[in-house]
Amino acid sequence: MPYMLLIVEPGEERRSRPAEEGRRAMERMSRFTESLKARGLCKASDSLRPDTEGVRLSVRDGKRIVSDGPFTEAKEIIGGFFLLDCRTKEEALAIAKECPAVEWATVEVRETGPCHGD
Repeated sequence: MPYMLLIVEPGEERRSRPAEEGRRAMERMSRFTESLKARGLCKASDSLRPDTEGVRLSVRDGKRIVSDGPFTEAKEIIGGFFLLDCRTKEEALAIAKECPAVEWATVEVRETGPCHGD
C-alpha cells in the first residue's frame, strides 16, 4: 500500500537554520533516502523549495486569488516528502521513526487513496 511521509517543519526554524546545520541535515536525509531505495521501499522522494519561492492559489466566488510566499501566517511548512510502498501502516510508522527529520520536524504518515469526500 502506498503511504506518504510528509516532513512538517516549523517554518521560522527552517528559515533561520545555519547553512552548515542545514547541509548536515540534508546529508543525513540523503543517506536515509538511499537506504529506503536499497530496501525497495521508496517510490519517490524530494525536498521542497523554501516557502519564499512558493505560490498559493485559491478561487472564491469565482475570483482567483494568488499569494506569493513566504506565508507568514503559516506556522509550519511541508519541507519534503517520501512516497513509500509498505505492507501495513505499522511498517510505514516504523520507517517514519527511522527518518532523521523526526529530530527537528514532525513526520506525518498518510495512506494514499481516492478522495471520498468525507
